[in-house]
Amino acid sequence: MRATSPQPEALAAIRPAIADLRDSLIRRIANEGIGLADIVPLWFGEGDDPTPDFVKQAAVEALNADRTMYAPNRGVPELVPALSDYMTHLHERPIEEARVTVTASGMNAIMLVMQALIDPGDEVAVVVPVWPNCVETTHIVGGRTRRISLVFGSNGWRLDFDQLFGAVRDGARAVFINSPGNPTGWMMPAEEQQALLEACRNSGTWIIADEVYERLAYNAPRAPSFLDVADPEDRVVVVNSFSKSWSMTGWRLGWLTHPPSLGDSFGMLNEFNIAGPTTFVQHAGVAAVRDGEPYVRTLVDNYRRRRDLVIESLSDMDKVRLASPAGAFYVFLKVEGLTDSYALACDILRETRVGLAPGVAFGPEGEGWLRLCFAAREPLLNRALERLVPFLEKAA
Repeated sequence: MRATSPQPEALAAIRPAIADLRDSLIRRIANEGIGLADIVPLWFGEGDDPTPDFVKQAAVEALNADRTMYAPNRGVPELVPALSDYMTHLHERPIEEARVTVTASGMNAIMLVMQALIDPGDEVAVVVPVWPNCVETTHIVGGRTRRISLVFGSNGWRLDFDQLFGAVRDGARAVFINSPGNPTGWMMPAEEQQALLEACRNSGTWIIADEVYERLAYNAPRAPSFLDVADPEDRVVVVNSFSKSWSMTGWRLGWLTHPPSLGDSFGMLNEFNIAGPTTFVQHAGVAAVRDGEPYVRTLVDNYRRRRDLVIESLSDMDKVRLASPAGAFYVFLKVEGLTDSYALACDILRETRVGLAPGVAFGPEGEGWLRLCFAAREPLLNRALERLVPFLEKAA
């Protein structure tokens, strides 16, 4: 039997925070374009590189070994130490197993953190523009958000520290920072992370660091991380994911790094949300972090080349504003004089068959901007740019 849409009286009876949720404008643009002939889809935050064979093979072997039963709430015994070893090597300081909880994706990790830390009415200071899900999770659990906008200038994007420190002084329960950032590619310098950590230590404020793009940095082996500066029991929780660095978006696997004293709490939250991430997928995750360094290095080299291709094609246009991103795999661009990013994205889709994400999808601070995901392989990017550049020249 086909499910029917909720009747108005049923919709009115659920929690307002849920009834008021709106569909993503990124998803809305994609729904307009999926199925169109000759479409170049650059709207979602994923590449078109397939998951590497050694990861897929690990999942196949786990299935053949019948590793399909329930697993411990915080992760299979093989993955938790593998993540501990991976992060210890990456950050050149001990990251104990007691600080690791495996999650069903980075998105699930963010929701678990909000459930653990945010009471109704609590304020979370969020550095924006940012992926909308990061904001909406706060609202779903009843919290409030204070938006701290990045500022675009001649040197690219920078953080307004006065605003951020003001939120900390005013009693924000937590600060949420995505670095490297989606959609801007902004990357928080290590000295700013240290300064923020010291301020949050003094105020008792939590830092929620979304570092899913940590490995996608173009001027260093990895991005600066709060794990480089935080002590184990600092009020810092770092979100990470297998999606971006190992081309595993559809596998839905992530992890949290948290104070060791919170391990049991996050284990129980996993229990009451999902019981635990998919067992055989976790064994694929072991292969990714154990054997995946050559793949990650190659992927980053490819993304750097694709980034440079896009920047070279768009940066000479007089009325297009953009900065070469330090990390992640997005170019955030603005066409002077055009302020309705959703309408512009629709026009581009209709006239060029290139799918971009409207900047307003990332909050009002992104209005007038467009996000282009350059993780697609070069033939597809070239095709997109051949269509997009003439359109933007005409539009500007």
